Amino acid sequence: MKTADCWQDYKILATANGMKLESWKDVILLRPDPQVIWKGGELSLREGINAVYKRSDKGGGGWEIRKSFPAEWVVSYRDLKFKIKPMGFKHTGLFPEQAVNWDAMRGIIAKAKKDSPNREIRILNLFAYTGGASVACAKEGALVTHVDAAKGMVERAGENARLSGIEGGIRYIIDDCMKFVARENRRGNRYDAVIMDPPSYGRGPNGEMWKIEENLFGFVENCVKLLSDEPLFFLINSYTTGLQPEVLKNILTLNLKNFGGEVQSYEVGIPTAEGINLPCGASGMFIGKRALSRK
Repeated sequence: MKTADCWQDYKILATANGMKLESWKDVILLRPDPQVIWKGGELSLREGINAVYKRSDKGGGGWEIRKSFPAEWVVSYRDLKFKIKPMGFKHTGLFPEQAVNWDAMRGIIAKAKKDSPNREIRILNLFAYTGGASVACAKEGALVTHVDAAKGMVERAGENARLSGIEGGIRYIIDDCMKFVARENRRGNRYDAVIMDPPSYGRGPNGEMWKIEENLFGFVENCVKLLSDEPLFFLINSYTTGLQPEVLKNILTLNLKNFGGEVQSYEVGIPTAEGINLPCGASGMFIGKRALSRK
């Protein structure tokens, strides 16, 4: 497991009974987490909690406000800044465990820039949400195409970029990711890296169904066609229960076997104040041979 252990503005304070207690800077939230299957004290009785996300018997749920806090606020990770806001389906607008991948991608981009200072590095970020990866890559000088079907999430990505001092370098696209990739292939456009965080299930604007187990391999195959001759990396993130890191590694290995380089796969997680690591998802990353080389 790779753990995001460099946060200052985010901490997991405790976990028990299907819940995790978190501090997002000065705001303390209690949210459900399906990985927390162990027992413990009743976290909802802790003092200082600002809001608790409670599931509904009819599906979904909502936030129970216990102590006033801003409607939205900013947290920092290294030199990046992100706006946080409790939203529907227990989300806050950021997945802090992805910091391990932000750091890895920035390191690869920085090396490529050092090796070839005038090189223009183009990155495609699909299902890009509020732009954590887009902001991290753009901060390192890459040109990012950020694609998501949700207008509100794309707008939030732009806010995060500006908070981090990025005024250019990110192209925002509101579109179905599969359709966008198909058009880019027809146009002959190429990218030095691809990032994707596909959902478990989804429905396109015309009723198209997405099921990750059935569609991921073919979609990665189409995205590989967009890669430049010597790509830097290809990252897949998954929060689908049961989709193991080795599965992501196999998908990348089979689709990128002609490029050289190596493929890594791992769980991503966050250390907690209890002295354990909370698993938060899986990642698979192809790293190109030039990115691996030592100069």
